[in-house]
Amino acid sequence: PEVINGRTHKATVVDLSPWVEYEFRVVASNSVGIGEPSRPSALLKTKAAVPVVAPTNISGGGGSRSELVITWEPVSEELQNGEGFGYIVMFRPLGSTTWTKAVVASVESSKYVYRNESITPLSPFEVKVGVYNNEGEGTLSSISVIYSGEDEPQMAPAGASALSVSAAAVEVSWLPIPWNRHTGRVLGYEVRGW
Repeated sequence: PEVINGRTHKATVVDLSPWVEYEFRVVASNSVGIGEPSRPSALLKTKAAVPVVAPTNISGGGGSRSELVITWEPVSEELQNGEGFGYIVMFRPLGSTTWTKAVVASVESSKYVYRNESITPLSPFEVKVGVYNNEGEGTLSSISVIYSGEDEPQMAPAGASALSVSAAAVEVSWLPIPWNRHTGRVLGYEVRGW
């Protein structure tokens, strides 16, 4: 802190964080050195303010069919700036002009799931997440593109054939299922025998 003239008996402390408890001490100094600090003042909490830090790591995707899963890194308590803290989640289909807005009132939340039967699998959405408290709405994150949940494969693999390679082993082969924009990529196959 800046040194205050010895004839001054009060100072304004600036650049403090909103809604944080502080205590203060005063230290006298002269050309010989610095004396002992005063006893700490009583705790004083600064006034609340609108939050200014938006959530980070906006991500998501996955989930079930007809779901849009949105996740984020929660804002730490010292950056919430007041009581009544929560999150504002805004999303829209890519190319749309109308945002859908949802409020998540839980401070600890880091996820929001939107369910709607009209969402087609693997649809891209523009998403941004903001913050609010009792003082008002704060900053929104930058826009991230997140895809809705995939659907299960709609067709069976074709061209299945089996070839005996030994008395105890059979090699099974098939044609892969092509990638489909609506059902997504195939993560694996299950081979059944009887």
